[in-house]
Amino acid sequence: HGRQTFTPYLYNLAIDKKQCSCKITTTLYGDIESDSFIIGVPTDEEQATGLERRALQALKKGRDPYSILKPKQYAGTKDDPHIVPGINNKRLVGCLCEEDNTAIVWFWLHEGEPQRCPECGSHYLFVRHELPD
Repeated sequence: HGRQTFTPYLYNLAIDKKQCSCKITTTLYGDIESDSFIIGVPTDEEQATGLERRALQALKKGRDPYSILKPKQYAGTKDDPHIVPGINNKRLVGCLCEEDNTAIVWFWLHEGEPQRCPECGSHYLFVRHELPD
């Protein structure tokens, strides 16, 4: 049998040095084949993969390409419209016209000039942005 990889699994290893009654318990994770072991529990950034890893790296650089953080507040006027980022030429927007309203007004926001919510008149501006590689 070949060597085994146990990267995502955590193991407790009890070491008995020279038959001493003291035992050291530690948690190891890593790859047997590469002999790279780290003691302790990995951080979120160390164990993140794929889209989650790219999002964490972008947030660390001060960017928010996936709109994870709360957006900046805008007045919603024609001069200061709510900014809506998107990767296509249009995006579906839901406007909660009044604070205690239970109905959401949905409308398509297209690239170009700011558009108004058909119910309350708040202005929205579609801004195109690219996702990171």
